[in-house]
Amino acid sequence: MPGQDNLNPQAEAHLHGPLFQNAIQTFNEAAAVIKCDPNIAERLRRPRRCLTVSIPVRMDDQSVKVFTGYRVQYNSTLGPYKGGIRYHHNVDLAEVVGLAALMTFKNSVLGLPLGGAKGGICVDPTKLSRAEKQGLTRRYTSEIAAFVGPTKDIPAPDVGTDPQTMAWFMDTYSQEQGGFAQPGVVTGKPVEIGGSLGRNHATGLGVVYVCERALEVNQMKMSGSRIAVQGFGNVGSFAAKFAFERGARVVAVSDVSGGIFNGDGLNIPQVIEHVKKTGFVKGFQGSQAITNEELLEVDCDALLPCALEGQIDVHNAERIKAKIIVEGANGPVTVEATKIMVQNGKFIAPDVISNGGGVIVSYFEWVQDIMSFFWDEADVDLKLKSVILKAFDSVYKMRQEKQIDMRTAAMATAISRLEKAMLLRGLYPR
Repeated sequence: MPGQDNLNPQAEAHLHGPLFQNAIQTFNEAAAVIKCDPNIAERLRRPRRCLTVSIPVRMDDQSVKVFTGYRVQYNSTLGPYKGGIRYHHNVDLAEVVGLAALMTFKNSVLGLPLGGAKGGICVDPTKLSRAEKQGLTRRYTSEIAAFVGPTKDIPAPDVGTDPQTMAWFMDTYSQEQGGFAQPGVVTGKPVEIGGSLGRNHATGLGVVYVCERALEVNQMKMSGSRIAVQGFGNVGSFAAKFAFERGARVVAVSDVSGGIFNGDGLNIPQVIEHVKKTGFVKGFQGSQAITNEELLEVDCDALLPCALEGQIDVHNAERIKAKIIVEGANGPVTVEATKIMVQNGKFIAPDVISNGGGVIVSYFEWVQDIMSFFWDEADVDLKLKSVILKAFDSVYKMRQEKQIDMRTAAMATAISRLEKAMLLRGLYPR
């Protein structure tokens, strides 16, 4: 990595995680394309602040267990830090640094007045009782409270956390600020305490907005197009639903149990009802069982990977038949696979735009909290469409001008905005 030659490998281990290195690889390629100022590039390769905190929690059996938590504030040039908090047994500082870097570039490319951050606790939340999870959240909030706030750093839910987690976070912060409600400290809250309408389906809807535009620039239409969706959780199920409502033939969907296929198209509302009853997509009447791996290779117009990272890599990239890939998940296509598929004429709408609906509506929630004035769901959806398509169009323009792929163009667009702002603000103290 440029500028890293003299680092102590142990002291700087958090900068050598695979997620962060993957992001930096794309960053370096994009920075070269736009001839980014080398001093700005050097600053953007490092997080501004990394917090590691101990979180003692009294468990239900009255023992005290100490967990490790993190909050990485990567860059705040464009506005307050913004990024989720995840509870997962694999969370470590290196992963959180990588995620914080990606949030910085995502918020920049989306045109939001926000910086990038991420947080997490190394814990398996499924093994905690409700009381233990609440105790964990409240103590974590207290440990990082001096560094967060409506004008400083605004967390949100991520893997293993939810609106209830954000409610506990908000209440703890509010109590420590004198007991006055501070809804703007987090987003992703329940609507009853300052959450935004439209937040629940925002990521899935954003994926479909981007898919529509990607089809359009490739001389296709959503209506009648064949679409496959990997992952049928919050993002994938809503993406499939909105695509179906727009006349697409959703030929395949999948979840952890496997996938289902029907070349004539699945009735997505009926699939959703089936999942509510059985818990999984498998066994849906009138469909053929397929694996998640087979779904990725289905012959279709658009593939929407909305499950986990690294689903398309060098081993299966050559077998992807979809003309367009819209990344609903974070990093479902590796950098190496991207290069292979671009050479094969595939159009990839990268995750920093495609799954940006969640953070866009989180931004809307924060704005509504500050104003104490809330919008109806139709307004939220319309504003989401305006922001995400403006971002897509700016990246597509960069792609055309520089003759590069969409992933590199997205990063180049993000860096360009950050570079201009950082040059205008200058270096403190000089």
